[in-house]
Amino acid sequence: MDQNSQSTESPPDRYRIDSEHPIGGEMSDILGGLFRRFQLKWLLAHYSRVPVLALFSFVNGCLSIGIMALVAIVTRSPFIFPSLGPTAFLFFYTPTAPTASPRNALVGHAIGVLAGYFSLLITGLTMAGPALAVGVTGSRVIAAALSLGLTAGLMVLLKSPHPPAGATTLIVSLGILTQPRQLIILMIAVALLTLQAIIINRLAGIDYPLWNPRRDPSGNPVRTR
Repeated sequence: MDQNSQSTESPPDRYRIDSEHPIGGEMSDILGGLFRRFQLKWLLAHYSRVPVLALFSFVNGCLSIGIMALVAIVTRSPFIFPSLGPTAFLFFYTPTAPTASPRNALVGHAIGVLAGYFSLLITGLTMAGPALAVGVTGSRVIAAALSLGLTAGLMVLLKSPHPPAGATTLIVSLGILTQPRQLIILMIAVALLTLQAIIINRLAGIDYPLWNPRRDPSGNPVRTR
């Protein structure tokens, strides 16, 4: 059996469409793993194609936010907020990247929430309406700048970088979600999305961490290729 026929029958576990600019990120690994897990052998020859990956991304995105939407409807609570979107994208596009680990996601969003609320306390805006409704004032500018600065600095200090947390802190400091109950619900939503990432990535055979980012023997975070 020649090398070409062998590669056709047994797709490589770490396939990349473009090694320099991967269109599918690690989604091809996730999708291929799920097909193998559920013995969908007839789909294995197609799992790494761009249209298939795009369809998987569409379905998984709908599922991720759809679950939150159902919970929001049932509980009548704000389980949906903008920064969930980029968090979901990290979970299923580059799941082994340090920024996509459960620890970084949960700690990063928690930092964003606390920094945002602290900025509201400092500027006296805890009872003010959202900036989109009441307009942007000098105090609001200070709150937004302070919250984003604190979030960035604390994520670096605590070694928990998670870029979507920058959106979370602005959601709070701009007055979109300000009540403590809403902020707790926000963190529950992040936890539910993180749990979904653990289940799907592990089902797919991805070496997805349960908490801390994976590290190499020297102690440095393992980065995706």
